[in-house]
This record gives sequence, structure tokens and C-alpha cells, in this order.
Amino acid sequence: MEKAIVTQIKSAIKRPERQKRTLTALGLRKMNQSVEVVLTPQIQGMIHAVQHLVRVEKI
Repeated sequence: MEKAIVTQIKSAIKRPERQKRTLTALGLRKMNQSVEVVLTPQIQGMIHAVQHLVRVEKI
């Protein structure tokens, strides 16, 4: 399976609750925090929903 590093680059303050929960579900809680995820279709959809708040680097 393909993996990626997802880094939160923008704040979740003043964002819709759905986007805040998506960041939490990805494992992101703070600015500039990075997590390594397996790129399943579900995770790719979550990344797409908050693509303006995160940076993705494929491994």
C-alpha cells in the first residue's frame, strides 16, 4: 500500500465543524504536526475534504 505524510499547515479555527473533525480523524491536532497514513480511498477522500489546510507528501 502507498503511504503519505500529511502535515497540517493552516489552523482549524473558524472552520466548519466537519473540517475540524476530519483533521482530528486524520490524527492532526496542532499546526505543523505530521502523521504518516496509508492512502486508502477513505483517507484520500478525507485529505481532499481538507486539502486547503494540509500538505501531502507521498512516500
